[in-house]
Order: sequence, then structure tokens, then C-alpha cells
Amino acid sequence: MGSHLIDLLFIFMLACFIGFEVIRHVSPLLHTPLMSLTNALDAIAVVGAIVLVGERKSEYATILGTIAIVAATSNVVGGFLITDRMLKMFKSSRPDK
Repeated sequence: MGSHLIDLLFIFMLACFIGFEVIRHVSPLLHTPLMSLTNALDAIAVVGAIVLVGERKSEYATILGTIAIVAATSNVVGGFLITDRMLKMFKSSRPDK
């Protein structure tokens, strides 16, 4: 059990580091499409967390699933707000004819 947990933590830390490096080197022009992809992936995480909570296998899984639902949902909402704000920056301020 201990060795398996260490392996999973190592994979998690490696994924966080690689994700941070990939996001850091993204051009500002690609930010909005990348944020849309991130929102889609977070939506999958929300669905998975809802399934985890719905199974009620253990109290620990239910608590972690609830935390995952809150975290992924806040990330989806924040992503949509940021994407909307960036798209508004590219709109013309001139009135339509």
C-alpha cells in the first residue's frame, strides 16, 4: 500500500510539473482555445467526481469526491469567465452600423 501511494504521488507531482511547464510556454494567442480544452477536461472531472460520490463506497471517497466536484466546478466557471473576458477584449468598440 505504501509503495503504491508513493508511486501515485510521484505521478501526480510529475503531471503537475509537466502541466505547469506546458501552460507557461503557451502563446497568448492560443490562450482561449487552450482554456476551452481545459474546460472540457474539467467537465469530465466533474462527471467522474459525481459518479464517485454517487457510489458511496466509503466516507473517505465521498469526501474526496465532494472536494473534487467543488474544485473542478470552480475551475470550469473561472475558465468560462476568463475566456469571456478575453473574447470581449477582441471585440470592436465601434458601434454597429
